[in-house]
Amino acid sequence: MSDSARSRRRISQIVLYTLLIIGALIALLPMLWMLSASFMPTGEASTYPPHFLPSRITFSHYGELFTRLNLGRYLFNSALIAVVVTAVSLVINSLAGYAFAKLRFRGRDRAFRILSLGLVLPVQVAMLPLFLLMKDLHLINTYWGVIIPGMSSIFGIFLIRQYALSIPDDMLDAARIDGASELRIYWSVVVPGILPILATLAIWTFLATWNDFMWPLIVLSDEAHYTLPVALANLSGEHVQDTELMMAGSVLTVIPVLSVFLFLQRYYIQGVMAGSVKG
Repeated sequence: MSDSARSRRRISQIVLYTLLIIGALIALLPMLWMLSASFMPTGEASTYPPHFLPSRITFSHYGELFTRLNLGRYLFNSALIAVVVTAVSLVINSLAGYAFAKLRFRGRDRAFRILSLGLVLPVQVAMLPLFLLMKDLHLINTYWGVIIPGMSSIFGIFLIRQYALSIPDDMLDAARIDGASELRIYWSVVVPGILPILATLAIWTFLATWNDFMWPLIVLSDEAHYTLPVALANLSGEHVQDTELMMAGSVLTVIPVLSVFLFLQRYYIQGVMAGSVKG
């Protein structure tokens, strides 16, 4: 490679990295201001020109969230629902996805095609019949009324099924010849093979459940059962001028999701890279 070609390549890399850094800073800027505003004294975030850094750091807004506004209860509700939905959905979706990918039974492909049609339907279309079903089961205003609809998803089954197709049939047949049951094959052979996509689905499910606003708002009427997004929406109505208090609540909403993503980041990247390689 000539010196001019190396120079052009180096310049293009510098331009690319510079643009990526600028894009990352632009994306992070609102979150950094949200964090900074949560430590500002009351009213400072609404001044003009706006301040990026607090003139005096205060933790009073975080204390008020937990003492006067009982945010700890809403954090517990959101954590309970998100963890249960994520754990159960991983089991159900992985079992169903493995069955559609590797088990042979009558009507398998036709059932999967019919199931896949549900991907094109808006979520809002199913809310009314789902609400009526929860009402008939006497699950309105209960945790289970929020949890049960999220315990399985067409997208999750589809994602697991497409990934599980890459598992060699010879490996499964060898396990059956050795006398392993289907449940043992699922746990010892299939789960380790689809671990990256399970981590990806776990992040997706946890994030979607944690941030879900519409369905908990419809199902839950008792304030003691409110999830964090519903509670913060009510908080914005009661404290519309208290920007710093709202920013503190938003920071507490982001931290659990960010923690889960960082914890599972390695598996998530493996799942994305494997999916891109498989095409």
